[in-house]
Amino acid sequence: MTGQHHVEIDTSRPHPARMYDWYLGGKDNYPVDEEMGRQMLALDPRVPVMARVNRAFMHRATRWLAGQGVRQFLDVGTGIPTAPNLHQVAQRIAPDARVVYCDNDPVVLAHAAALLRGTPEGATEYLQADVRDPDAILEGARKVLDLGRPVALSLVALLHFVSDEDGAHDLVGRLMSELPSGSHLVVTHATADFTPEESRAATEKLKAAGVTLALRSREEFARFFDGLDLVEPGIEVPHRWHPELGEPVPGQEDGIIPGYGAVARKP
Repeated sequence: MTGQHHVEIDTSRPHPARMYDWYLGGKDNYPVDEEMGRQMLALDPRVPVMARVNRAFMHRATRWLAGQGVRQFLDVGTGIPTAPNLHQVAQRIAPDARVVYCDNDPVVLAHAAALLRGTPEGATEYLQADVRDPDAILEGARKVLDLGRPVALSLVALLHFVSDEDGAHDLVGRLMSELPSGSHLVVTHATADFTPEESRAATEKLKAAGVTLALRSREEFARFFDGLDLVEPGIEVPHRWHPELGEPVPGQEDGIIPGYGAVARKP
């Protein structure tokens, strides 16, 4: 898959997916990503813990959803794959689970071959699209998923890179509007609620490098779930959402994890 694609990769500015990879100790990032990653670390040394906490949340939410009978997953803002990825978690519980990954970074596309190894009974597909183009996402998803049956839409550590000017809440509403009753929305999101000073500095540094960071309050985060039924325990700091479904991340209890996570069902 990788051989046929000549992919234009912009290495002149950092990309959130590649910075995330650097935080997780991966090798699929560039000096510009590492440099910005180090600047973020200087502001808040817990950034790598936050990256791991987000991944762990995705694993637990996927386990919970598969346990509830959800068999279709649409993961937008996938990032560079690190095992286990969402399809592996879902297909371990339900081998017939169908998963569509979506990201806007060509580096992620270049690694899709490693990611496209799901179970024979299920399906694992990858599309390159941006959350700001929900119609392209839905069109691609329809080729693999049956949008007449429940789908779990996963937006983990993604929406804080989408500004209000880009209509973050409307984009989520548009995606959910095409999914039937019994579908779920899974979101984690960074916030400045707990660390206003560090957050302001981080936002400015990223903005200077061409990366939008739209940190939202608990109230603004809750708006993503308008019209949906929040699953217990509702909006939580991510590592406190159903901790029994996964392994604790080292360091998650030391100080504040400045983010929120929640899962909600479409009635």
